[in-house]
Amino acid sequence: MTEELFKASPEELKQDVVEMLETIYDPEIPVNIYELGLIYDIKVSDESIVDIQMTLTAPGCPVAQSFPGDIEAKVGTVPGVAECHVELVWEPTWTKDMMSEAAQLQLGMF
Repeated sequence: MTEELFKASPEELKQDVVEMLETIYDPEIPVNIYELGLIYDIKVSDESIVDIQMTLTAPGCPVAQSFPGDIEAKVGTVPGVAECHVELVWEPTWTKDMMSEAAQLQLGMF
């Protein structure tokens, strides 16, 4: 059997990417970056190339230079991902309202 038979659809691969993002934690807040609302967009091409737009809690975040590369490396280990590119964006500005209810509960914000 060829590897092509086991290729995940872009939708399936996106779900696998989300599961990986849920294992990556903000270095300053004990919540994963997906639940924090730092991930603005995930696109998966038919060629299994993943493009992620994300932000940080503040432009002066000390990991601003290294964190996107760390995320690219981790997402790149997801089976089926050919390439991953992370773009750091600052619009819209992140606010605590972007966090999931689970994250807000975890941080005692409800």
